[in-house]
Amino acid sequence: MDWFPLLLSLRVAALATLITTIVGVAGGYALARVRFPGRGLVEAVASLPIVLPPTVLGYYLLVAIGRNSPIGRAWEAVFGQQLVFTWQAAVVAASVASLPYCLRTATAAIGAVDVGYEEAARVAGLHGGRLAFTVVLPLAGRGIVAGISLAFARALGDFGTTIMVAGNIPGRTQTMPIAVYDRVQAFDYATAGALSAVLAGVAIAVLLLVRRLERSAL
Repeated sequence: MDWFPLLLSLRVAALATLITTIVGVAGGYALARVRFPGRGLVEAVASLPIVLPPTVLGYYLLVAIGRNSPIGRAWEAVFGQQLVFTWQAAVVAASVASLPYCLRTATAAIGAVDVGYEEAARVAGLHGGRLAFTVVLPLAGRGIVAGISLAFARALGDFGTTIMVAGNIPGRTQTMPIAVYDRVQAFDYATAGALSAVLAGVAIAVLLLVRRLERSAL
């Protein structure tokens, strides 16, 4: 069995989760603690990947990062190649698709932290980043870890969005879910079943590990 799709899926999911964690936790903190005009609209737009069909989300991404887009032209100018139909495009797709799961969970977890703890910390001289990293985020840790785990699982299993912007190029952009689809299309059900079992096993193992980490965050 070719292990490239699994290794690529793990790399894409890991990088996407890193991006999602940074953006999702920062965005969740802002949504939970900062009141600003248009907050509801920001939340709605950030949640679109949950409700939009993956192909529609993939189409919008294709337009946003294609060769004729500002992002696509900038990427090609810096790296000398187009962004779409590369494994990096798969990272972008997985990041966008999984972001709402981390963002929404982090927003709820941070919003549930009693502001009294923050007021006490301010009296003790903690402000800004020190306040966030030493008081708020640790108290919201369980919910944040849960959101990160959901984001990783979503990124690992992404299919529709990824195939729209990264394509199905064996040895280059073919992730595990796409490889399963490819094998089914070729009526190779035995390999498709084996790939599916491996992917399911990896997902379960990761979620169990994250569950242990989540409990330790209590």
